[in-house]
Amino acid sequence: MKLVFAGTPEVAVPALDALISSGRHQVAAVVTRPDAPAGRGRRLVASPVAERAMEAGIEVLRPLKPREPEFLERLREIGPDCCPVVAYGALLPRVALDVPVHGWVNLHFSLLPAWRGAAPVQHSIMAGDEITGASTFLIEEGLDSGPVYGTVTEEIRPTDTSGDLLTRLAFAGAGLLAATMDGIEDGTLKAVPQPGEGITLAPKITVEDAKVEWSAPALRVDRVVRGCTPAPGAWTVFRGERLKLIQVTPVPERTDLGPAEIAVGKNSVHVGTGSYAVELLWVQAQGKKPMRAADWARGVRIGAGETLGA
Repeated sequence: MKLVFAGTPEVAVPALDALISSGRHQVAAVVTRPDAPAGRGRRLVASPVAERAMEAGIEVLRPLKPREPEFLERLREIGPDCCPVVAYGALLPRVALDVPVHGWVNLHFSLLPAWRGAAPVQHSIMAGDEITGASTFLIEEGLDSGPVYGTVTEEIRPTDTSGDLLTRLAFAGAGLLAATMDGIEDGTLKAVPQPGEGITLAPKITVEDAKVEWSAPALRVDRVVRGCTPAPGAWTVFRGERLKLIQVTPVPERTDLGPAEIAVGKNSVHVGTGSYAVELLWVQAQGKKPMRAADWARGVRIGAGETLGA
């Protein structure tokens, strides 16, 4: 089939690579978000998908909004059979959805209908799920509600951050998306409507969502830190300034600390929660680089009875 691939961040690049190297389909163009300012100089930088497409000599379309007449006209000129999508980042209007014969097929990083929305991986970790995966589905105008072509499953490991899990899903999902294109092309794959039960939503994680509540159980604290790493980054407050929490680990044997109470050992920093303690492993103070929590504690000289949080 002739394909127009839509995607923007690094997590979409493995799927684009899989389609380029499949040898079965032609990636005629890529649709991505416009170049965005980045770095201290705030110079405009192309998206990772745009960079990869340019390396491969593929036309790059960067509409501000996918309802722009110029974009729609070019899309019709290309005449794609199907438009595979991975984390494109813009809402597709009906007038664009109707252009390809086989529609727009999205690779979504959850087992639909679970975790529909912008942050499925973060929410699956924060909810304590043991299994997640990726799904390919036909895009409709509803939120991730279209019929599903296929899925792959992935175990959530006890120490997985959302970054770890998303990286694995990006590569597993790339193979799923390529196989989905094959099945659509040869007519062996039909989309199946999603069940009406088991729907959960995964809205974007805000900075406020990433604030650690020390009255919560230790397992919840650990899941919030892992689910919000690397972005937006879990955090708390120490002496009135924000402290980023990069890695913690539950310590079930330590139950003598009240919520948010800090205990500094020779090479350890424990903090009480609503159940048992967690050990801070890596933190980042405001304006500083990431460091081991024990080194941070020695530098700030934590006094007896000090706590984290407001």
